[in-house]
Formats: sequence, structure tokens, C-alpha cells
Amino acid sequence: MAPGPPPPPPPPPRDPPPAEVAKGERTEKTSDVIGTLRPTKLFKLSKPNTYVTSLDFDEKGQLLIAACSDDSLQVYSAREGTHVKSILSHKYGCHLARFTHHPQNILYASTKSDHAIRYLSTHDSSYQRYFKGHTASVTDLAPCPRDDTFLSCATDNTVRLWNLQSQNCQARLNLATPYLAAYDPSATVIAIASASTSSILLYDVRNFDKPPFATFDMRQYDPPGSGGRNIPEWTKLEFSNDGKSLLVTTNHSQGHLLLDAFNGDLKAQLPRPYQPTWGILRSAPSATPSKTPFGQGDSSFSADGRYVLGGSGADRDVVVWDTQGRVSRDGEKKVIRPMCNLPCERGKGAVVLWNHRYNMLATADTEVIMWLPDEHVGMTPL
Repeated sequence: MAPGPPPPPPPPPRDPPPAEVAKGERTEKTSDVIGTLRPTKLFKLSKPNTYVTSLDFDEKGQLLIAACSDDSLQVYSAREGTHVKSILSHKYGCHLARFTHHPQNILYASTKSDHAIRYLSTHDSSYQRYFKGHTASVTDLAPCPRDDTFLSCATDNTVRLWNLQSQNCQARLNLATPYLAAYDPSATVIAIASASTSSILLYDVRNFDKPPFATFDMRQYDPPGSGGRNIPEWTKLEFSNDGKSLLVTTNHSQGHLLLDAFNGDLKAQLPRPYQPTWGILRSAPSATPSKTPFGQGDSSFSADGRYVLGGSGADRDVVVWDTQGRVSRDGEKKVIRPMCNLPCERGKGAVVLWNHRYNMLATADTEVIMWLPDEHVGMTPL
């Protein structure tokens, strides 16, 4: 018997109806929506006088985690705009919570006891591993964008390289006040900021134990009148996604420093529109003793690397700098002024983080706020 005709091919997948499209999952260009971001969800913390000290989105941009000064970790769904769960760490404290490449697994630094770094499953709140070695407070955690390694910096003057698969330190650098670190997007270069020497050191990942291949002298950008006597209050180090720029977030009155990632030249300073008053900014790792709660910096690159979003210096609102915008002169300094203001009725941007998967922003202080583009508003110029 002759075989019958072949079955027809399956129909092409249909587009999901609008109700199935995740919030914030639209694909507008960042430049088209950056000025229309507005607060859409506000989450209060459970205890009064509690501060968020760090924020991080997971690799898919669907989860947000906040480390809080009440020794709790708060997990939110960025996709649904809901609070998912609380994880308590009263025994160890918590700061610098970071998602890893493994779904729902995080790293965080202990703020009590042994200064260990803990590897936790948020699914069942079980510890997968402890990373012990630092003898003083951990000031930064930087997961590698390509594999399971990560960096840790601490006030014991060491930078350590770890692998999630082993509790043993893979390599160690002994440096003066190496409080901040960042991987470039290709995961081939590591930048380490040494506050007391006002320098940024670049290392080849493959030769981590060798001397840096480049050193950026930052003393010329110290605040006027410091004369190099004060340790600069740097709070965050971040490469842009195109790898061309390096952002040094500071507590200085003149604002943040936008550097050429290849030669360390200053592209421009990014001043806040308002002079911060006491309590607006979080303490830098170099601040001893700490005057205010620690944070992880109040600025962040957008996913396309063109924009920097950060706190305004006032008790509310976020501002946007266009790194491709007009560079003006303030004496001998090159300056880029904020292009627009993102108004917020309540809650200041003490911690600011862009979601690199979606056009979404998260800010936090005593509350956690999620921001999305609002098609019904226009840009608010300064």
C-alpha cells in the first residue's frame, strides 16, 4: 500500500496576547524611553529605620534582591512587580547580595562574626558553601560575567579570587585599600580601585597574580582643597556594557567620574544638580568610622552604556546624564550636566541599579522602588 501524503507542517507559533507579555518586556530603544521612567511599584520594609544597603538583578532580569540593615534579604519579582520572600540572616548579617549564574543562588557578605562570604539558595534558604579567608569587612563582591568565579575586596587590604565550586581561595592580591572591583564585559580585565593611593589598577584575568598592565592615577581628580590628604570617597566601580567607559561613583561634591576604560583619561565629571547634605549619601568603604549606612553607590550605567542614572543629591528624584551629550567646561574640568530629571514623590535614590535585560530601574533607601517607562509622560528637563 502506497504511503499517504506527509502530514502538514505545524503552524507557526503565534504571538502571545498582550496579557501574556511581561511588564517592562517591551523592546523600545533606551534613548526613546529613558526620560519617561516613573516609579510604578514601591515596597516598604517591614521594620522602621531599616535601610537597603545593596541591590542586584538576576541574570535574566526577572528577580531583584535587596540586602537590608536589619539583617534580612528581600527578594522581589521584577517581572510581576511583587515581593517574593524574605530571608533572615540575623546570625551573620548581610550586605552586597549578588546573584550568580545559577538560578536563585546568591552570594552575600557577612557583616558580623567571621567576615565570611556565604553562598545561599534562595529556593530553600540553604547554604551551599562558605568562603572564608578575609579577616576584616568585605567591601565589594564582583561575580564574573562569564563563569563561576568572583572577586571579593575587604578592608584587610586583600582582593581574593574564588570559584563557586571550591571553598578555597584561588588567588590573592595584597594591595593598599583595594575597596572596589569590577570585571569588564568580556571578563578578560579586572579593575581594582585603591582608595588611599587614588589609583585604579587593571589586571589581565589570565595573569591575576602578575603586576597590573595599567594603572590610572586619579589624584588629579581629587576634590579641590584635599591636597591628596583625604582618601577619596569612591562607592562603586562599573564598566559600561560596550567596555569603552569606566564609571567611578563618588560621594564628592563634584559628582562621578567617567573615564576612558582603555587609557584612564577623564571623559567628563557628572555633577549632581543638588549639593548633598548629611544623610543623603551612603558611607563609602573608605569612611571610618561609618557616619551613615553603607551602600553600593548611587549611580548606574544603562544597558546600552550611553546613559548614567543616579541620585540627584536631594532627598528624592533621580537624574540622567547622557555620556554622548555636550561636554562643557567648568574652569579646567570637563563636565556633563544631567539631561533630565526623573521625579519621585517619595524615597531617595541612595542605591541605584539599572536592569540590564529590560528598560527598568530600581532605587532604594528605606523603601525599594521599581521604575518603568510611562508612555503618558514626557521628559522633565532640568
